[in-house]
Amino acid sequence: MKTFLSTLWERLRSSYWFLPSIITVLAAGLSFLTVHIDTQINAKWARTAGWIWAGGPEGARNVLATIAGSTITVAGVVFSITIVALTLASSQFGPRLLRNFMNDRSTQIVLGVFVATFLYSLLVLRTIRGTDANSFVPFLSVTCGLLFAVASVGFLIFFIHHVPTSILAENLIGRVAQELQSRIESLYPDSLGAGPREKKTDVATQLPRAFESDALAVPSEVSGFIQAINHERLLDLATREGMIIRLCRRPGDFAAKDAALAVAWPADKLNEHRLAQINDCYFFGWHRTPTQDIEYAIDQLVEVAVRALSPGINDPFTAMSCLEWLGVALIQVGKRQIPSVCHYDEESHLRLISDVTDYAGIAASALNQIRQYGCDSIAVVTRMLDVIARVAAELTRPEDRAVIQGHADAVREDGLAGAKNDRDKHDIELAYDRVLAAVRRSS
Repeated sequence: MKTFLSTLWERLRSSYWFLPSIITVLAAGLSFLTVHIDTQINAKWARTAGWIWAGGPEGARNVLATIAGSTITVAGVVFSITIVALTLASSQFGPRLLRNFMNDRSTQIVLGVFVATFLYSLLVLRTIRGTDANSFVPFLSVTCGLLFAVASVGFLIFFIHHVPTSILAENLIGRVAQELQSRIESLYPDSLGAGPREKKTDVATQLPRAFESDALAVPSEVSGFIQAINHERLLDLATREGMIIRLCRRPGDFAAKDAALAVAWPADKLNEHRLAQINDCYFFGWHRTPTQDIEYAIDQLVEVAVRALSPGINDPFTAMSCLEWLGVALIQVGKRQIPSVCHYDEESHLRLISDVTDYAGIAASALNQIRQYGCDSIAVVTRMLDVIARVAAELTRPEDRAVIQGHADAVREDGLAGAKNDRDKHDIELAYDRVLAAVRRSS
């Protein structure tokens, strides 16, 4: 249930309609409430209160009609500006970064306030009666409409400031990096030293001898990207049925229909019902999400850096900014325990084998593509080596230091191959020496 709710929440928060719809529904409810209060209070008291609007029926209609017309017009302008910002961001930073703009609460709230003001004014406008025999003017409701209009002006000023700020490269990179750090805390919650964890290489010694020959593949019922996997439900199923389930794919992988999602042993425990139960533990979509996919969050920063290094943009400073934040993420992961791939029942029997992204995979996702595209830029090469040196100084696991040093070796080799003079080669060698010194100090 937790996995389902987190996946559903990710889909809702990345949509433009969810938060504005909630604000609009609340505004509709407020209109009914204020009109009901207006029917209960004394109209003469409202006129003499001083702070409540006290005009006649015709004036109330004009005020609310003006508010409704102007706010829906401005809402259209807000939507148009948002589309322009999304278009610029898509061409500059990549289409996958659009999700961060879609998740922008500020833009959603601004759009919701304007639409809510429009709907509130319409709902109150319908209650005004101006005949002599049966006249009714909702003074308090009209006053709230005026307050909505004043608030809308404030939100418009804020939105005009927010849009150019949100598409600044530094701010965008910072928001993506902040989400990456929160995902690391969520997917790797245990601090270093929390206890030993089985690695992928340790699995073979715990499997039954007949597992490889007798296990049965679980085919996928649909095609798409795996957005999340309900590991708790899979563990409960394997425990209840006395099976061992080994996952063949992890969140972020694409699975075609009938491709193997997992293998289960013994094969005689599987039937159509249990195959469907295992499939129900996978959540598919048309695109990747960072819910359980740490590499997707990393790939967003890498995409910004790679696009910045393209000949059409040629912005190494943006790429170096991405490297700094990726270095922070590598340090953060290095101080956390990699989750175990093996999951046991209460009697310590192996029941589920998951596919976990280890430190080597995270480092490869963060550094490989930037190295490949930035090897001709000496500034990027030396900055990458400096970031690797800072990361190496914070690592305590020998295998993690070996991974980082391997990336430093590759960066040095590619950088020297692309250097055009001895001075650039000397700068690369100095930066590489700093990496080696950092590795020795942390050993």
